[in-house]
Amino acid sequence: MMNLRKISLVAIFSLLLGASKIALAFDFPFLSQTSDEAAKATPETESNNSWTSTAQEIILHALSQTGVKYKYGGINPNSGFDCSGFVRYVFQEAANLTLPHGANAMSQVGQKVNTNDLQPGDLVFFNTMKSVYSHVGIYVGNNRFIHAPSAGSSISVADMNDSYWSKRYTGARRVDAKELANADAANLPNKSQAK
Repeated sequence: MMNLRKISLVAIFSLLLGASKIALAFDFPFLSQTSDEAAKATPETESNNSWTSTAQEIILHALSQTGVKYKYGGINPNSGFDCSGFVRYVFQEAANLTLPHGANAMSQVGQKVNTNDLQPGDLVFFNTMKSVYSHVGIYVGNNRFIHAPSAGSSISVADMNDSYWSKRYTGARRVDAKELANADAANLPNKSQAK
């Protein structure tokens, strides 16, 4: 079953990337897991496999939005997206995770990730407006990320090694679903204070 899923994912990536006429090479470790590796699962690897599966859904959903127009304050594919609206929409739709509004607020969730340890599904941040965390995208692998760039453009994949992005890169975060759930629970109104 893993091989069939791997083939169908490769076909989806090929179709999506072929439609944009961009030749990109992605390294998705979750596509190359063998059934022997799956059989050796420990609680830690099961947790990693769970995130890998979630990251896979996030990347697929993000790539499916390629070509949607940029719109400042946009939060859905019908009206368009800004950078954080796009990331928030993808995480909600693909992983049922509610991220906070805005790139700066997103930079506070999850765990900090070193550049050498980036994995597909990680959030990547850039200083594009004289603010450390003014732009956010989703890392897809091989130093590439998908994002809603700016007015007049659309959702696309960019190379982090490009001089514009490499000069503005400010860090990355790996979203922790448990942390988000705890934060959501902590922000719920106290029943004793309800009127």
